[in-house]
Amino acid sequence: MNAISPAPLIPESAPFTPAQRAWLNGFLAGLYGGAEAALPAPAQEAEDFPWHDPALDLAERMVLAEGKPKPRRLMAAMAQLDCGQCGYICQTYAEALASGAETSASLCVPGGKPTTKALKSLLAEAAPLAPAAPAPKPAGPVGEPVRFLAATRLTGPASAKDVRHVVLDLAGTGLAYQAGDSVGVMVENDPALVDAVIAALGAEPSLRPVLLRERDIGRPLDRTTDLLAGAARDPREAAMLRKLSDGDDDAGPKEADLLDLLQAFPSARPPVADLIASLPALKPRLYSIASSPLAAPGKVELCIGVVQAERRGRLRDGIASCHLALRASPDQPLRAYIQPSHFRLPENPETPVVMIGPGTGIAPFRAFLQHRAATAAPGRNWLFFGEQRSATDFLFRPEIEAWREDGLLTRLSLAWSRDGVQKVYVQDRMREEASDLWRWLQDGAHVYVCGDASRMAKDVDTALRAIAMEQGRMNADQARDWIVSLARQHRYQRDVY
Repeated sequence: MNAISPAPLIPESAPFTPAQRAWLNGFLAGLYGGAEAALPAPAQEAEDFPWHDPALDLAERMVLAEGKPKPRRLMAAMAQLDCGQCGYICQTYAEALASGAETSASLCVPGGKPTTKALKSLLAEAAPLAPAAPAPKPAGPVGEPVRFLAATRLTGPASAKDVRHVVLDLAGTGLAYQAGDSVGVMVENDPALVDAVIAALGAEPSLRPVLLRERDIGRPLDRTTDLLAGAARDPREAAMLRKLSDGDDDAGPKEADLLDLLQAFPSARPPVADLIASLPALKPRLYSIASSPLAAPGKVELCIGVVQAERRGRLRDGIASCHLALRASPDQPLRAYIQPSHFRLPENPETPVVMIGPGTGIAPFRAFLQHRAATAAPGRNWLFFGEQRSATDFLFRPEIEAWREDGLLTRLSLAWSRDGVQKVYVQDRMREEASDLWRWLQDGAHVYVCGDASRMAKDVDTALRAIAMEQGRMNADQARDWIVSLARQHRYQRDVY
């Protein structure tokens, strides 16, 4: 995924109802939405959101929001990524739920079941404010037709992962980007899954285009399970579906897609039109761009991990990754758009940069290094990269090793979690090289982190604080304030998802 500029927000003093303001903010989030910045700017300068930090766990965030108005406590229950996958950002989604303009508490994909449960518990405390007639959500970017060129495998045959180097042709589209931007790609559901859903519903084939391109059948919402529960003729199935809506993991198939639900609850058959309307829209997928336009003119390159898993005897495909890696063809144009980002190299080319990007988190740093090479930027560059095995999972290895040999990469710190007796991760390398890393930071280095928000980014953040305490002789509060100060100076930026 991807680094996105924080969306501007409509202030509470503006002459709009809460529902109107939530919709307008959601529209802006659709334009700007993507992964979070290290320290998202508060919606109002005077208001502080101390829980708006993905490094905090849910319990910590809820403590920080205790005693606040319900919209703020709802906000604290979310994943704090401002990723835009819900069609809002964390604050505007919370406000829409509190006002009743939004009815689904299961839109926060990164927060998952714990967030859904927390939101439903908060919403159950009292009825939401009666909303004005909620406005429809914006459709989102339309994109330009781009040509798929290739999806070359980067990982070796023996690797446990399938990571692809995807190349798209921007010729004639007018699309332009900078190193650090993201690209949004419109994709289709797995045709085989669509056909299976139509068969399970006994629906007309004319439904196929809608299910293929317009609705997300991989992740039904609580409003879908509520609808199925109301239509179920079997009381036992109805009760299980209601429990599933409430986030009870034992009530039905885990991580169910629409086909799972239709197969597990055969008596639940609402009108097809209502069922389709309950499904979320199929949204574009955002990917951090893995190329600089100076190195790949007229093209955009991506680094995509193919998501596939077998559950209940069926192979499940990640919608976008499998479409791009396995089904896309040069003969069938894709639609895409460029999402500008806050994730930028320092304006001064002499400034040193530290890049921490394990796995597919290498994407924006390949773009950064290509840009620094193309512009002959004199600043020092230090890359922390890690994966499972050196022999099979060293993504873009020839380029990275060439950059190290010619001096573009001043330092390269590698971490392989499956090559030795003990697992080694990028945060372990950071701690091992703490004194040098601290010197770089004292020299004004900018630190960039890209990758998994739930584990890696938290561990990297913890390592940075530990280094500040050890090398800078700070206490825990001082280390936290130092991290916040780095972020406010744009010297600590994160593209996490």
